[in-house]
Amino acid sequence: MIQSCELRITQSMFDELFTHLFPGDNDEHGAVLHAGLLNTTQGPVLTVRSVILAEEGKDWVPGTRGYRRLLAPFISKQARRCRDEKLVYLAVHNHGGANHVAFSDVDLESHERGFPALLDLVERMPVGSLVFAPNAVAGDIWLPDRRRLVVDRMVVVGARRTELRPAPLPTARGFEARYDRQVRMFGSQGQEILGRSKVGIVGLGGVGSILAELLGRLGVGSFVLVDPDRVQPTNLPRLVQATGWDAMIWLVRKDRPKWMRELGTRLASRKIDLARRVILRANRKASIDRHFTSMEEREVAEALKTCDYIFLAADGHRARRLFNALVHQYLIPGAQLGTRIQTDDDGALVNVHTSTRLVTPTSGCLVCNEAISPMRLRDESMSDEMRKAQRYVDGDDASAPSVITLNALSASQAANDFLFYLTGLTNVEAFQGNVQGRPLDRRLRFVAPRQDAHCPDCGREHQSRFGRGDGNPLPLID
Repeated sequence: MIQSCELRITQSMFDELFTHLFPGDNDEHGAVLHAGLLNTTQGPVLTVRSVILAEEGKDWVPGTRGYRRLLAPFISKQARRCRDEKLVYLAVHNHGGANHVAFSDVDLESHERGFPALLDLVERMPVGSLVFAPNAVAGDIWLPDRRRLVVDRMVVVGARRTELRPAPLPTARGFEARYDRQVRMFGSQGQEILGRSKVGIVGLGGVGSILAELLGRLGVGSFVLVDPDRVQPTNLPRLVQATGWDAMIWLVRKDRPKWMRELGTRLASRKIDLARRVILRANRKASIDRHFTSMEEREVAEALKTCDYIFLAADGHRARRLFNALVHQYLIPGAQLGTRIQTDDDGALVNVHTSTRLVTPTSGCLVCNEAISPMRLRDESMSDEMRKAQRYVDGDDASAPSVITLNALSASQAANDFLFYLTGLTNVEAFQGNVQGRPLDRRLRFVAPRQDAHCPDCGREHQSRFGRGDGNPLPLID
């Protein structure tokens, strides 16, 4: 059985490619894509790093066996570049039609003739071909051992998510009655998309806990939950559905012996288990993968690679650095969210700040926007004790105020952003930056993201992470 794979591309790259392939002349045109490769538990994924358009009459000419073809010097140049940068070579052309597309017999014969030589040229990297119709794509990918993959879907990551497949999926066959009111807004097809989706939530504290319930009630099908902490008594006012039993209040009271308090701490519910309980009460069919550890462990990164969207609701800068790498290396959009309540030395309230920052492969990353502090990274790397103290706001619970109603502002904004993105409802002109709330003033502030072309994460220079799949090492704890 031939295995399937997924292809991811940013909206801007897709628009550039689409305009070239379909200029309105009803003819065939060609291009080459360079893509990263990542292997996941759900199968291989290709991440488009660059689009190379074939020039008519120079690189793209009438064929000798087929209708059109790429010339050998152009192919050789692009294949050598893929070899040098450890990228996947993908030849591209288009056919007629609209919603269905497939390779012709001539196309497949050309793959049989040409791909073995290309595999030798690129040296241990896959090669392949894609064929497009306006609303469809098919792919034939050859691995170095001559096994073949087909492209099951192309995910276009932009202000809203678009999927292209070789043929349309069957129409949604209905939905559970519980979702009737929301289906009236985004349709049964939208509900089915939510049911197929997989999200990662890193940090299940005050903000992440609310987010888990919102996404569970929307009907999201699969979750990856990450948090290294257990429920504490001071968490109870802000963790959804948390009880005194979760915090083992009767064991951890200050008047208890030390051994009893330590026992209570060990027996307290893990935040990931509390979040699982919350989600399953909303949606018993949800699949939930839990990780009782920090985000920077390899097993967590492997799980997050399979997600359609990642929410970062933890405050550590090591977690921010890894989250930023995942977004840009694997083309997985996400959001960083949180709440800050500032007080002065006397405890008087100074400022309340909520933040929901979209972090997408093309919107300007956390590095560009100075949201990752080198000093904090250094401090968090000094020792296990220091890392535990600074990885999450709970580490300094006594001096970091937190209120559930304020956390709900960030969580609801992030959940709505995800909902509209996934179901295709986001206005293409929608603001793509950081939405900051100022509840004391009843105001919102919209902070446009900055982007540096030389950024090591989101830039397009040779050494950047962008679109490289597994080609670059992640900043993990080894």
